[in-house]
Amino acid sequence: TVDRYHHQYIIGALQAGCDAITEKPMTIDDAKCRAILAAERASGRRVIVTFNYRFAPYTARVKELLRAGTIGRVLSVDFEWILDTRHGADYFRRWHRRKENSGGLLVHKATHHFDMINWWVEDEPERVYAFGARHFYDPTRAQRGERCSTCEHKDTCQFYVNYAADPEMRAIYFNVETYDGYYRDRCVFADEIDIEDTMSLTARYRSGILLSYSLIAHSPYEGWRAALNGTGGRMELEEFHSGARAAEPSQQIRIFNRRNELVVYDVPKATGGHGGGDEQLLRRLFTTDPIPDPLGFMADSWAGAMSILVGVAANRSIASGQPIAIADLLRDA
Repeated sequence: TVDRYHHQYIIGALQAGCDAITEKPMTIDDAKCRAILAAERASGRRVIVTFNYRFAPYTARVKELLRAGTIGRVLSVDFEWILDTRHGADYFRRWHRRKENSGGLLVHKATHHFDMINWWVEDEPERVYAFGARHFYDPTRAQRGERCSTCEHKDTCQFYVNYAADPEMRAIYFNVETYDGYYRDRCVFADEIDIEDTMSLTARYRSGILLSYSLIAHSPYEGWRAALNGTGGRMELEEFHSGARAAEPSQQIRIFNRRNELVVYDVPKATGGHGGGDEQLLRRLFTTDPIPDPLGFMADSWAGAMSILVGVAANRSIASGQPIAIADLLRDA
């Protein structure tokens, strides 16, 4: 369901005496987050948040190496997520384009990234300061319509899509528009869009770790880069989802230690969704036999809260121009 309604189903399940499994993001704002945490305590049941990126062999290997102390104590993290204009533009066509539905990309999309960082460093964010802008998918194109399928200017627009030509999408979306009123191919340049396409933030963790994070939704290629700096060295990571390097058969983890050495770990690419994480996640969710979890793959409601609240705090910081304390978003939680 749309992200803004996650809390209703989670809380309803808890009150009915069930455990709840939710896709990321757990919810989209601090009030709904506090309501979920309160319902979980009152019910005695539990919430599981499905962060499939934890399960990917590449990111899991990073966790193992950090646990082994390969760069010592982590001091700072630089993280850049890059969406291309195929994937990135689609957020501006769909319901995600309104923060009231998705919390914006700093919640809907970045919850994956913040959880991965929190999980790697085994720490919790404390304070966030952010900037954001709609630089690329802005309402400056004069020749635009409400949606691609009825637009008079589709022959001159680089973002025109013909989703109705796909039988599955036609059945799911276009054939039922008279019932739900939902248009799947709305214009990426619409005035009503209130999410950003260019975002950056800095965050401080309880231990003093500093995070520098950026997200753009308009790159020629897609993927992410990260660097973790520690007392014993530096770890550099990268993953490509589209573009010239997407077909490379493996991913590398590069460790630069204090002895002027470069140690490279080569991790073969896994098949399946989300870097091979989906299958492992489903197996752990639905198996009848307990599976050892020494790396902490399974995420609870608190992990869900710590990931979304970085984005929620960032949204507040963008709006106010002030740094936001995570603790202030959890008052009475």
